[in-house]
Formats: sequence, structure tokens, C-alpha cells
Amino acid sequence: MDELDSVIVELLQRDARQTNRELARAAGIAPSTCLERVRSLRDRGVITGYHAEISLPALNRGVQALLHVQVRPLSRTVIEGFKAYAMSLPEVVSVFVVTGGDDFMVQVAVPSVDALHAFVMDKFSGRREIVGFRSSVIYQHTRKQVIEALDA
Repeated sequence: MDELDSVIVELLQRDARQTNRELARAAGIAPSTCLERVRSLRDRGVITGYHAEISLPALNRGVQALLHVQVRPLSRTVIEGFKAYAMSLPEVVSVFVVTGGDDFMVQVAVPSVDALHAFVMDKFSGRREIVGFRSSVIYQHTRKQVIEALDA
């Protein structure tokens, strides 16, 4: 990634809906150059997609939590199986495989604290591979809109 790539990535993170012409103008380059740079960034896996950011409360998912999960036995099969299971649940937003005392952190978004309780009881407590879990309710969540590349 050179300086121009970084500028294009930052501009796209701020507004991925802008046209190539608008992006080129903001980056100070020709539209044809901009198009080739964006294609290259996609081909190299720097840009992995474009999406709409959604308000979870607007979807009746006003309560978010992180579920800290321990599974056994620790094997690739169990880890991959649990990841696939968790991602198949509509309440799940993200799944992180982590180190330390927990094996996973699962972000969920549900309508209420009662719904959170029902989710962990119905979807997690009966799973054989889960040997322990705890939940942390998320009071506030802030996410950086623009992620900058770091020097190597």
C-alpha cells in the first residue's frame, strides 16, 4: 500500500457510495487511475466488500452482549463446528476465536434482557461442547469509521 492507496481506502471508508468520478476528484487523480487502483485494492484483498451500516435498535435488537464461551475438547473440529453453529443463529452479530481463559467471544443483539437470558439458556446451555459461558451486557458501542494502515 502506498500513500495513494491509503487515501483511496480512507475515502471509501468514509463514503463507499460515492461514484468513481467523485472518488477520483477527492483523491486528486484521474478517474481511470482511480478505477484501476480500486480494482487492485480489491484484487489484493485490501477492500473486501461494501455494506450498509444498520441500527440494531431499529431492528428491535436494542440489547447487545458479549458471551464469553469455553468449549471442550479443544480441537479444530469442535472450534469450526461451534463457529458454524453460532453464526447460524439470527441473534449472533460476530464470533471471535480468542486466547486466554475463553475460547470464543460471541456478540449477540436481542430485543431485551429477557430475550438474552432465553438465548443463552435455549441456544448455549444444552450444547455438549460448551463447558462454560458468561455474559457481559454492552452498555455502549463505538466503532471507528476509518481504519488506517500501520507502518510495517
